[in-house]
Amino acid sequence: MDGATTPAKVRTEVKDRIGIITLNDPATLNAAGMELMEGLTAAFEGFVADPGVRAIVITGEGRGFCSGANLSAGGGRITDAPGGPNQSLIKVYNPFVSAVRKSPKPLVAAVNGVAAGVGASLALVCDLCVAAESAYFLQAFRRIGLVPDGGATYLLPRLVGKARAMELMLLGEKLPARTALEWGMINRCVPDADLMSTAMGLATQLADGPISLGYTRNLVWASMDAAWHDQVEQEAYRQGDAARTEDAREGIMAFVQKRPAEFKGR
Repeated sequence: MDGATTPAKVRTEVKDRIGIITLNDPATLNAAGMELMEGLTAAFEGFVADPGVRAIVITGEGRGFCSGANLSAGGGRITDAPGGPNQSLIKVYNPFVSAVRKSPKPLVAAVNGVAAGVGASLALVCDLCVAAESAYFLQAFRRIGLVPDGGATYLLPRLVGKARAMELMLLGEKLPARTALEWGMINRCVPDADLMSTAMGLATQLADGPISLGYTRNLVWASMDAAWHDQVEQEAYRQGDAARTEDAREGIMAFVQKRPAEFKGR
């Protein structure tokens, strides 16, 4: 799969079983307008369907990861019906973040520069989030009279707790990457020059792992809403699925033989 298969505002590459998605509209700091979201959705769906891709990295070109929805000239938004919900969220943004949540393959976000509004949601809905030291997260909705979206009101309280989530969303202040790490919102904060190598290193560990990593990330997502008895039952079912894979047979054999396992993602 190459960049020619998706619109120009998204670039794709496969490297060592890792599908790399680069938001590619640096003039707007990769604002998530309709064209970019179309490309992002196509790239994500393509990598999910590609058996040769076993982990996905999302990053941004230039000085920003994603500056949020493109509000200029209406941003290409879908027109809302009077009194109804925001149709761009219903038809574009929400389906994408929901699809990422249900992904059978793990994802890593490599956040360079600003991750604002729905751009922050795109980063935080990934399983692992690595940010450059110069990066920051911003819930700027109060500045424009709107509310957080893209799953922000779901994700942030669960990541950092109610008090800090309220502070981020009600005050609309920048959260530096280093503080985001201290708050437990992201997994790594690294020097800018090390961002992609760190993200790719994590993605390589995921790509080298068994297919059960996909089951694991789905179980963790499900646990955020599930009751105890429902969750342990789901663990039992997914354990049954995992035990029937080639990777499990290889992993057990490698353990018995005291050698590193060579997983195939099957």
